Amino acid sequence: MVRLTGKQRRRLPKTAFAFKSKRKYPIDTKARARNALARAAQNSSKATQRTIRARVTRRWPSLKKTGAGRRRKKKT
Repeated sequence: MVRLTGKQRRRLPKTAFAFKSKRKYPIDTKARARNALARAAQNSSKATQRTIRARVTRRWPSLKKTGAGRRRKKKT
């Protein structure tokens, strides 16, 4: 993933961010959208995570969670 410079970040439209008002979590590319999801999972509340996931899936429908990541424990 190519790193964003300050100049490039300022040139991005508000729609390229998950939080438009604060211009946080850029989602202009699939790689940055995946990164936004990962960073939100590490540092944000559940409500913030839901907001970011909704905006990422609206912009990149192919990144929609399929449920394959979570596995249930087998009952023995």
